Amino acid sequence: MDSQTSQPSQASQSPHSFQVDLRGLVDLLSHHLYSSPKVYLRELLQNAVDAITARRAEQPDAPALVRLFAEDGTLRVEDSGIGLTEEDVHSLLATIGRSSKRAEGLESARSDFLGQFGIGLLACFVVAERIRVVSRSARTPDAPPVEWTASDDGSYRVRTLPPGARAEPGTTVYLEARPGAADWLAGERVLALARDFGSLLPYDVRVGDEAVTDLPAPWDRSYPGPAARRVALARHCHDLFGFTPLDSIELNVPLAGIRGVAYVLPSAVSPAQRAGHRVHLKGMLLTERAEQLLPDWAFFVRCVLDTDSLRPTASRESLYEDETLAGVREALGERIRTWLTGLAAGDPERLAAFLSVHHLGVKSLARHDGEMLRTMLPWLPFETTDGRLSLEEFAQRHPVVHFTRTVEEYRQVAQIASAQGVGVVNGGYTYDTELVEALPSVRPGTVVAELDADTVTAHLDAVDPAVELALSAFLGAARAKLDPLGCDVVLRAFHPLSVPALHLDDRAARHEQARADAEEQADDLWAGILGSLRGTAPRARLVLNHLNPLIRRISSLDDRELIGTAAESLYGQALLMAQRPLRPADSALLNRAFMGLLEWATHNDPPEEGHR
Repeated sequence: MDSQTSQPSQASQSPHSFQVDLRGLVDLLSHHLYSSPKVYLRELLQNAVDAITARRAEQPDAPALVRLFAEDGTLRVEDSGIGLTEEDVHSLLATIGRSSKRAEGLESARSDFLGQFGIGLLACFVVAERIRVVSRSARTPDAPPVEWTASDDGSYRVRTLPPGARAEPGTTVYLEARPGAADWLAGERVLALARDFGSLLPYDVRVGDEAVTDLPAPWDRSYPGPAARRVALARHCHDLFGFTPLDSIELNVPLAGIRGVAYVLPSAVSPAQRAGHRVHLKGMLLTERAEQLLPDWAFFVRCVLDTDSLRPTASRESLYEDETLAGVREALGERIRTWLTGLAAGDPERLAAFLSVHHLGVKSLARHDGEMLRTMLPWLPFETTDGRLSLEEFAQRHPVVHFTRTVEEYRQVAQIASAQGVGVVNGGYTYDTELVEALPSVRPGTVVAELDADTVTAHLDAVDPAVELALSAFLGAARAKLDPLGCDVVLRAFHPLSVPALHLDDRAARHEQARADAEEQADDLWAGILGSLRGTAPRARLVLNHLNPLIRRISSLDDRELIGTAAESLYGQALLMAQRPLRPADSALLNRAFMGLLEWATHNDPPEEGHR
């Protein structure tokens, strides 16, 4: 750099300074530290705001003005802040990473500052090839104005100016656009960026004659009533995020210096989808993609807030994960939990509208929060054999709350269980099994039991032993046909009459079948290993309904081959009715049974000519 002179080496052990390739550093900033060149304007605004904050720490009545002027590929930023002396310039602008907040006498005000003057100004080289700074110190009024001019090749010059060059304390920064970056310094873009970053800044900021700041923040304004406030916040959400919220939740945590609002999304989202939240740090937009701000279960809201306690990362575009952030996350989660509790107590219609869209998020919270489960129990919807009900209403109807762990198991038994008066909850959806199992902890005396194939079979009426003995040949032929598929055949009487057969199995039976399939396809070594794992778990069952007219007709057949084909057809139809995924062997069975029935139907003796 031009103003620096090399010093003769004192000894081989003398320390040396790093030589910084400024162009390489700018490339690092633009491609790896900052997400977009637009952050240059945030850095300029931060420097100006910090300078004003520093001056007001010593002169509380000092003016607080920031003015930006964009024209023909140049940008001028003026502030009424603390200003710099020549010594400050050499110390702060020539040393990368040095912060003006470390200047003597300002350490006590450190928490009021946003960024680092040196690295922030350096970031402007992302869009500028030349930067000029003219400044006059408010702390040392007798010091002359000073000018610092730097180029993106790493050189800079410092010179003092006549007193008339700048009459008032403060700093003016001039940027000249680098080739291809002039659009970033255009007036409309500068205004849009300034409003995006600085709408909540505490000082008077303008681009030309256009106001940038818009205070107080929408959540801090006074409104004629709750309805007017809700409408105004909904409009703010639409302007900011592009959607009209179902509701808005106040986020006021004074101990953490947080004020803001959470907007409830109007449509369901996946719990795995991480929402981006807008976070302002002391009025300056820090990020619009903060993901770790809320607990994982609160994926149904988008937040915008201002804080003075959270710590930004080096790029000042995200939040540093520390104890403070963890505490804030817990406090904001508690605000959302309180809002839900309030809806349950005083506004059931709004709660019902919310749960119709976002019940999954509330279930995620309730499974770890007994108080929330107790509060939401009358409202959370579950799929049951009685229709879509809350667990509270379902438990009032049934002395035992049966549930299945998978959707497939529920589909197997729902129709039959309902006809037998057995109430079943489908626990196959996300979080539902955990909540059903937690039911006795918040509703003492409730009996919860997992429904398995044995329980269902026990609720079906047995057939008279004499009748079953008379059909032993039929049952034997059906069992022989389905035995290779790992399925037994039993005869029962149950409702509804329209269901000819029911396929029942449980996880143990499916596990044993999967093991058998793998053993059949494995080589000798693995077949031996898998064979040694063979268990005594119950097999799947095809339950034939003796009350069904079709079953009565099939059971009267004498043709053993035709009985086998019919048994395969009933097995395949029962699998389809349960919406179970079909194995290759099952698909082959369905095709074989279908073709067998067609073959039988078309090979009957044709009617005589005269009886057509």
